[in-house]
Amino acid sequence: MPRFGGAAYLCESNRAASCGPAPFSLLTYADVKQRATQIAAVTRNRVMPPWKVDPDDGPFIGQHPLTDAEIALIQEWIDDGAHEGDSRDLPSPRHWTEGWQLGVPDLIVTIPEPYLLQADGTDVFRIFVLSVPVTRQRFVRGLEFKPGNAKVVHHANIRVDRTHASRALDDADRGPGYSGLIAHSAQYPDGHFLGWTPGQVAPPLPKDLAWRLDGGTDLVVEIHMQPSGKPEQVQPSVGLYFTDDVPARTPVMLRLGRQSIDIPAGAAAYTITDEYVLPVDVDVQALQPHAHYRARDVRGDATLPDGTLRRLLHIGDWDFRWQHVYRYVTPVHLPKGTKLSMRYVYDNSPANVRNPERPPKRARWGQRSSDEMGDLWIQVLTRSHADLERLAGDFRRKVAAEDVIGYETEIERHPADAGLHDTVAMLYLELDRPDRAVDHFRRTLVSQPDSAAAHYNVGTALTVGRRLGEAAREYEEAIRIDPKYANAHNNLGNVRLAQQQFDAAIGEFEAVVRLQPDSIEGFMNLAAAFAAAGRFDHAVNTADAALRLSPPEPLASEIRRKRDLYAQRKRHEFN
Repeated sequence: MPRFGGAAYLCESNRAASCGPAPFSLLTYADVKQRATQIAAVTRNRVMPPWKVDPDDGPFIGQHPLTDAEIALIQEWIDDGAHEGDSRDLPSPRHWTEGWQLGVPDLIVTIPEPYLLQADGTDVFRIFVLSVPVTRQRFVRGLEFKPGNAKVVHHANIRVDRTHASRALDDADRGPGYSGLIAHSAQYPDGHFLGWTPGQVAPPLPKDLAWRLDGGTDLVVEIHMQPSGKPEQVQPSVGLYFTDDVPARTPVMLRLGRQSIDIPAGAAAYTITDEYVLPVDVDVQALQPHAHYRARDVRGDATLPDGTLRRLLHIGDWDFRWQHVYRYVTPVHLPKGTKLSMRYVYDNSPANVRNPERPPKRARWGQRSSDEMGDLWIQVLTRSHADLERLAGDFRRKVAAEDVIGYETEIERHPADAGLHDTVAMLYLELDRPDRAVDHFRRTLVSQPDSAAAHYNVGTALTVGRRLGEAAREYEEAIRIDPKYANAHNNLGNVRLAQQQFDAAIGEFEAVVRLQPDSIEGFMNLAAAFAAAGRFDHAVNTADAALRLSPPEPLASEIRRKRDLYAQRKRHEFN
């Protein structure tokens, strides 16, 4: 007769480290006996323990699905009456670490004011921007997230923003954090997944794989919360663990997916696909699928150059509530020429019990949980830095083109949102489509005619499109509004240089170094303008001023090369 001791081992072995909240515990025989029928049902149907990926995929770190034999043992024990057996055979109770699982962090950042989650209603997604008080570049070997109220926090994704875009969105919202789109500038750092689900604490990174944290960087924490039936305060914290070891390798994050999702109401098998052929050899480190409530079947594959199909991941019953980063125990090597592909199937019919709309409604791409998404993130390591540069550069245009589709969709919903227009304009510049960038920047200018930055952005896009006369007028207007706008002076100087108006260019660059006396770029642009005007003595002196600012290599060598060239021209003219 199966005994409780066996069942106790199964329950405990699948308990999450740093056990999070749950509706009930299963730590004693009485706990298990009380819920024996429920345990039989959820283990037989593989609802618990929650592991959504097919058992044949992987192996992944933390993969602990019950085997068929273990499930059969539980069913037999419960069918036989769920007897306790001999309590002397129980294993010793496990001891679980409380507090920070990775030890005391080197730095802890917390949102200053708790967020108040309403008592009921639908799931809430909130984005919190945490200022990181570091003044110099650091390298992060580990990160641990504390939800601040694990009873209502379902999962979190963490990105870094080296600009002020996310901070501006947070400041514009009256409460802690903000709701809406994640800023395009908020990215996973240096190709690393940063996320949290209950029981998931990523181990410290190897010495050569730490990620860079610059001074002035913000952490952008997107949290999925589920109301508990009463108001709840949520105040998340992030612990950072630093290292002095400079990373020798940097992963690349690849994203397959579609932002053209448009699912008709009632469609039961809407399908999206995407693919990408690797230009270099890679080792796949981890996978993270992402979709919302209507996704049902999620699959990622790799087709090798010889035609062999290797399944990376398959989830036959996708559940938005159980997202996870699946990290391989042993990285999967994929040679150059391998085709990565994804295929997601969505059910927007009444038969989908997870459909958030009753009756079903048209669902388009969007970051809100009532919208739909479909991404497969793939973290890879390349064999060399040259391969990394080639892969990242090749993939960047693919991602930008897909992101344009998503942002244009959002602009259809929110045509007056200046932030959306600015973001998609930057993407168009990345895609070498400056005319479309001008169109969107001008939409912002209509709503912000007195903004120096808005005029500057229009001027930048016009400059890329070689419409120099129009660009100069926009920079001049930006400077009229804000005479201390150094970037506008700099760009106007470059336009005047291209127009061979050398004295005007010199005047603009002199304004730059007056406003920003530590600007190496400003001094070198000024030196180039002096040289173009034939004033090589001034060019040499200005290059020397740039060198006194201690530029890093290889920039310093490039400045010395130009300085020597100016000096040669000076001697030639003197002779």
